[in-house]
This record gives sequence, structure tokens and C-alpha cells, in this order.
Amino acid sequence: MGYLDKRYAESFSEFGTSRELPRCRGWILERQIPDRDDHDAMGCYPRFACQDWSQLHLDLQHIGNELVSLSLVTDPFGEYELSYLRDCFNVVIPYKEHFVVDLQQSIDGIGSQHHRKLARKSLKKVQIELCPDPTQWIDEWDNLYANIIKRHNIKGMQALSKPAFAKQLSIPGTVMFRANYEGHLMGLHWYYEQAEIVYAHLAALTPGCYLLGASYALHWSAIEYFAGKKRWLDLGSGAGVHNEGTDGLTLFKRGWSTGTLPSYFCGRVFDQARYYEIVKSKNIGITNFFPAYRESEFASA
Repeated sequence: MGYLDKRYAESFSEFGTSRELPRCRGWILERQIPDRDDHDAMGCYPRFACQDWSQLHLDLQHIGNELVSLSLVTDPFGEYELSYLRDCFNVVIPYKEHFVVDLQQSIDGIGSQHHRKLARKSLKKVQIELCPDPTQWIDEWDNLYANIIKRHNIKGMQALSKPAFAKQLSIPGTVMFRANYEGHLMGLHWYYEQAEIVYAHLAALTPGCYLLGASYALHWSAIEYFAGKKRWLDLGSGAGVHNEGTDGLTLFKRGWSTGTLPSYFCGRVFDQARYYEIVKSKNIGITNFFPAYRESEFASA
């Protein structure tokens, strides 16, 4: 089930109350607007997924003015047209390009020569293994990821707690690979299988993992494992909101991909009067941020 499972939405209980959209069968998070009795909603990190995109507009109509607004980022593999998103939302902005791997291609043609060479070199030193039961690795995962949160000063929905990770690990379709070097755990890669698509969910690596090139070994091993089993692998996008395509993460993922697919940031105002009254009360100037009244929260995150 992956991102479609209700437990995934429930794992973000620190940030909002999970609410099902019953027609499209997707999940959003309701949250109180600071200093107000009003509520708005957002999609779960890192994407909004649903089982029937053609019914999303009916769910949004049904919400009426219960909420002030909704913001989300679409799944690049969602079955929607851009025109449909524009019918559903007031704001539709190209967000990030996701690097994807066509797993029906010959595996010999996947990955750049540079990436494959480094993967082979790393695999001479590093052992990559499939974790039979990912839930048994919660302690190791939490320790590795806690170091990443501290090192990169990660905040918000990306900085989840151990109970949240434990809930996410229990979701059907979870696949995890571990990298070992001389008996020591160097890193973990976490994936979700969802129908014919595999999503690279999260990675937690030690500094030594990079020195050994274990990230190359982990990605290549995952591609080998999923090839012939699934249709697509979504590696995610590059770093940052305004990505110029030159950061290391983007270059790394591009070297494994066979193409890209776009995601979109979408926003809808359900109650125009309340929306603009809240913006006015918070003395928000001209901004492209949506919802405008939450811009200061984003800036301080």
C-alpha cells in the first residue's frame, strides 16, 4: 500500500489529524491555523497519493467551507492531466522533477558508466543485504536518521519521531536494504512498493558510507532486485525547493535515471472570505507563498 495506507497519514499525527478523502481514497492532514479557530489542510510529506484521481474534484467539492485551504504536492505517477489539476485547484505550480528508472529496460542499460563503475568498486568491499523484516531495524534506523537530522538541521515533517517511523515501517510494501562493511552497519535504504511502482522513500547513511561509495552499491542492488518485478522506480528529486540541477544529490540521481516526471504544488482556497481575512489579520504583504498566512512559519522552520 505504501503512501496510500492510512497508517502513513497517521504517522504525521504530530503535524495534523489524518482525514480520508473517501471518493479518491487519499489522505490529507487537517491542522489548526495558529491564533485562530479555523482549520486548513495539507498533503503528507513527500507527496499526495490517491487510488482514483478522477474522483478528487468531488472530494474537494464535498469539503465545502469546512476548511480554509488545502495545499499538497502531487505524486508524479498520479493518473491526472495538468488541466484536471487546474480545474481542482486555484494554484498549480510545477514543483520538482523526479528521476525515474524504467525497470522494463535491459538492466545493462540502466545507470551511467560512471555510476556503474563506482557501484562495482564499492561492492568489492561492502555487502548489501535485503532486510527480511524491516520493522526489526527500527532502532538502527532511528539512530542513523537522528544523526542526519542533527547534521543537516532538519525540521518539520522530515524530522519524524521514532514512533512515527515505526508506524511507517509496519506498512505493507516496505522494502529495506542494508549496507555492511566488516560487520558494521553503514547505511539503510527504505523503499515502498505500490502496485507497479517502487518509491525510494528515505535513506540513512553514516559518513563512512560515502567514503566507501556504498550509496552507489545500495542503489545498484535495489535496481537489480526490483528489475523484472516492478514497472517503475521513483528515485525522488534533487535537494532544495528551488533546484538548479547542479547539486550533488541531483547529479547522483540523474546518473541512475532513465527519465524524469514532474510533480506539482497545488493549492485550493475553500473559503475566500476567511482566507483573505486571515491574511489581512497577519499583515501579510505580497507573496507567492501558499497559503500566504503560513509564510512566517515556513521561514522559521
